[in-house]
Amino acid sequence: MIIVTAGAAYLDIDAYAGCIAYAELLNLSGRPARALSSAPLNESIPQGFRDSLKGLDRHVPEGADQFVLVDISNHLHLDPLVDLARVIEVIDHHPGFEAFWDERLGKYADIRPIGAACTQVYERWRDSGLLPRISHDSAQLLAAGILDNTLNFSGRSWTTADRQAYAALATHAGLGPQWPEAYFQQCQQQIEAQLPQALLKDLKVLEASSNLPRRFAQLTLWQGEGLLARQRHLIEQVLGQWGDDWLLNLISLSEGKSYLLTGSPGSARKLERLLECSARDGVHCLARPILRKELLRKGLALQAVP
Repeated sequence: MIIVTAGAAYLDIDAYAGCIAYAELLNLSGRPARALSSAPLNESIPQGFRDSLKGLDRHVPEGADQFVLVDISNHLHLDPLVDLARVIEVIDHHPGFEAFWDERLGKYADIRPIGAACTQVYERWRDSGLLPRISHDSAQLLAAGILDNTLNFSGRSWTTADRQAYAALATHAGLGPQWPEAYFQQCQQQIEAQLPQALLKDLKVLEASSNLPRRFAQLTLWQGEGLLARQRHLIEQVLGQWGDDWLLNLISLSEGKSYLLTGSPGSARKLERLLECSARDGVHCLARPILRKELLRKGLALQAVP
């Protein structure tokens, strides 16, 4: 059995959809597979998706199971069910661990700069010749993963391949032009209903080599300015419980902005080394949406400069 899984901290829509859709493809290809995770789902996966679309499988891993990793390549933060020695494939778009996996898996480590891991999974469907047989649920899930990770194609972290993948999947799943806004509004309603949990479910702990604050949270909303004004004190309480070296990237898609809130002047200075943007009342406002992975690439590149 092949177990398709992701990271330990939380499961976002890119990882969730990628695991489910890739397990479906492996099964159609004659390779028994299950999509599994022990991580909590974050708010990029609306309750409606959880209730009505295909979800994760139930399976107790056995000693002979092999593992495919989706949307994760940091071997220090894998789902605890993973046996590192039995990982056979990695599908990811986050930088930093390419050399580790290239040495172990060679061509079976697909780690590259692209908008979404869901695009990489879509390409496997396309190249297999089985795309006409993809389920409606998997097509819709992959489409949502691409939208979320490309910020509805408003950020810079997307490629032509992401756009082509979304177009094909939207056609297959019958998704109209208003569907992206409806999806993001569902996510925002869920985030606002349980904001502390939403922050913690999309929080990454970074190494000093990232040149970013130690803890980096990210929320993608349809309209972010109002939430920040209403809930800033609560946000600061939740993210400050381990200290003041933290950063929140609050993405506001309808405004086309990112609001970057830091926990301390030191955290703000780390951010200012990577970005040129104005600060007002402790909030840096970037006049375009930016993703955490883009900031991470900038931080790692800063480290590499002699």
